[in-house]
Amino acid sequence: MKRDPKETERALIEIASAQGGYFSAAQALSVGYSYRQQHFHKSRGNWQYIDYGVYRFRNYPESEHEDLIRWSFWSRNRRGEFQATVSHDTALALHELGDVMPGKVHLTVPPSFRKKAPGGCILHVARLVPHDIEHHQGFNATTPLRTLLDAADGPLSPDLLEGAVRDALRRGMVRREQLLSAELPQNARDRLRLAVETAERVEVA
Repeated sequence: MKRDPKETERALIEIASAQGGYFSAAQALSVGYSYRQQHFHKSRGNWQYIDYGVYRFRNYPESEHEDLIRWSFWSRNRRGEFQATVSHDTALALHELGDVMPGKVHLTVPPSFRKKAPGGCILHVARLVPHDIEHHQGFNATTPLRTLLDAADGPLSPDLLEGAVRDALRRGMVRREQLLSAELPQNARDRLRLAVETAERVEVA
């Protein structure tokens, strides 16, 4: 039985709406759009071609995080699953913690990830667990807590780390005990403790 075109369109819109208006060719196929139909919508301009196998509804409202959504689609595995999680400096900026202004997009990928980082992207390899990740429209990002732990265990300057910690504590995004009890290499623990103590002194002053 042939599917109602309106129903097919609604099914794809539902998928795309959770992804900032973006969708993959495989997702379109799964709801009933043949490759011939996909080519038609692409050629007619109904679907904006983004990258190989990735489209966007042309008239869908733009997101302020278009670049992060596109990086997520770039990171898909063969099953169409997003592999990259926005992290480190980029996640600090996303959460508006401190004054970090990253020049490149930082992504954390699993050890099994095989794509090479193109220009404008820095890949970090780690196994993230579900409570390290929060979901946004079209991409995943590390939680404020995991983001601060990553920042402490990286090259971020002490003053930028302190500013990020201060903002997170002030806004109730993390608790002091969570930061100080986290399992980290000793140098990262020392950096984080100093950042917490400095942030607390500034708040009291």
